[in-house]
Amino acid sequence: MAGKFGLQSVQVHSRSISLPARLMHLNSLNIIEAEFDKLRTREQYSSSSGGESAGSGLIRLAELYNSINEDVITSPSIQRALHKQQHVKLVEESLDRSVELLDACGNARELILNIKDQLQELQSALRRRVVGVGGDYSSMECKIHAYTSFRKKSKKDIAKCLRELKRIDNNIIIDQSFNSNMVADLEHEQLVVVLRESSALTVSIFRSILSFLSMPDQMKTKAGGGGWSLIRKLIPAAASERSHQEIFNEVGNVDIALHCLHRQIRKSDAKIDVQITLMKLEKLDVCIRDVESGLDCLFRRLIQNRVSLLNILTP
Repeated sequence: MAGKFGLQSVQVHSRSISLPARLMHLNSLNIIEAEFDKLRTREQYSSSSGGESAGSGLIRLAELYNSINEDVITSPSIQRALHKQQHVKLVEESLDRSVELLDACGNARELILNIKDQLQELQSALRRRVVGVGGDYSSMECKIHAYTSFRKKSKKDIAKCLRELKRIDNNIIIDQSFNSNMVADLEHEQLVVVLRESSALTVSIFRSILSFLSMPDQMKTKAGGGGWSLIRKLIPAAASERSHQEIFNEVGNVDIALHCLHRQIRKSDAKIDVQITLMKLEKLDVCIRDVESGLDCLFRRLIQNRVSLLNILTP
């Protein structure tokens, strides 16, 4: 029975000297297929997950790309198949896709780097206030304003990145329909599906990361598009309880905490509590670093796969 990769049952022939390598190849594809399933399932339930989950998902995706490179793209049988003239088109399309995914990964890394810089500036201002060497609250208020302005700008950048991911996703669907009519043999079919599925899954994970960095979906939905109006409704309960309970993901919790803190500063509230906000900033900083590490690892694997594809076209 055919699997998701179009794998057919293997007819064992005692005199076939290529049988062990063939079986190893099929086993590798089965392992990759199982990893695809795990990552798809993870993505279905990760829309509200935090940065730690996003970071670990990126690491697993990078490991999957490593397996694809070592067990599929560079396997002798796939190499022989792709050196045939009728398969060159697939390699060229995959190379074009690799550039798009590298650009998308690079954009995500730039966003992460920028937010990390903003968080460090904000944390530094709050820590100075906690230890009593920050003077009045004007410096801290200035940093809060800078972070808020950055968040507004970053949402526009994120929206642009999401549109680009949508375009890549649409091209994957088009290529899927085109390639399905060009499959010449089983090896070709297997590689078509592996490359298509890995690209689609990468786009999905990038989309999850961008959603994590933007305003949480719950805020948009409940506030009719005005996220800050929802935050204002939540402030009384959040401020009165003084608890560390998390309401949204790490990004949303920092937004709420900063809005509460800014309001207290403007009102000269005697109960100004910088420590709670600093705690949420530090938690977000850890998540951002996890995502950064995952993106760096994935970026290296994407480059590695691109090099392997380029080698196929090298005489």
